[in-house]
Amino acid sequence: MDVNRAAIEHLVRRTVYERLMRPVPRRARAPNPLVVNVSARHCHLTAEAVEALFGPGHALTPLRSLFQKGHYASEETVTLVGPRSRVISGLRILGPCRPDCQVELAYTDAISLGFDVPTRISGDIAGTPGCMLMGPNGFYEMERGVIRAMRHVHMNEEDAAFYGVAHQGHLRLKVGGDCPAVLEKLVVRVHRDFALEVHLDTDEANACNLRPGTPCALVR
Repeated sequence: MDVNRAAIEHLVRRTVYERLMRPVPRRARAPNPLVVNVSARHCHLTAEAVEALFGPGHALTPLRSLFQKGHYASEETVTLVGPRSRVISGLRILGPCRPDCQVELAYTDAISLGFDVPTRISGDIAGTPGCMLMGPNGFYEMERGVIRAMRHVHMNEEDAAFYGVAHQGHLRLKVGGDCPAVLEKLVVRVHRDFALEVHLDTDEANACNLRPGTPCALVR
């Protein structure tokens, strides 16, 4: 990943001020407004899985765009069958297709279905439980890929320079409102194409009564 000029300047400035034992001056305003979104249970599928579930040659149909460029919620949904033979129907597929299948659940979902799921960053699915998916054309068995996604924040290099963090670093999310909370170890994911967005699951959002308009801030 390329590091842009703003990020390099910030790192140099921070090093100089640390050697002088002085606080690093912060810009008055962040370069981009912070968006906090709640990520409900969903799945990502391979093209092979989509065809197995919906028929040969089937491609996902975008329903609505998501905040991150190029990502979307599809019209297609599947039914997830858990270890206790309990099911969740209407599990939304997010596109585009990925190299590996992945199901993201909140702990409440996982407990209800009988899963013992680890908390992982998206894409880290080694050693995770699998599941059975059911679609209108048949079944697809996932050998692995059921996780609870770590709370995380997407940002570009300019945002990372402002907050003084690097890719895979950590920030805290301070949530205001009538049920204030501070969420620790928010994983930072940096890419030049990312828009500044925090992803929480439904359990996390409900725990602090997160609503549209609830004040939130990223802090170190």
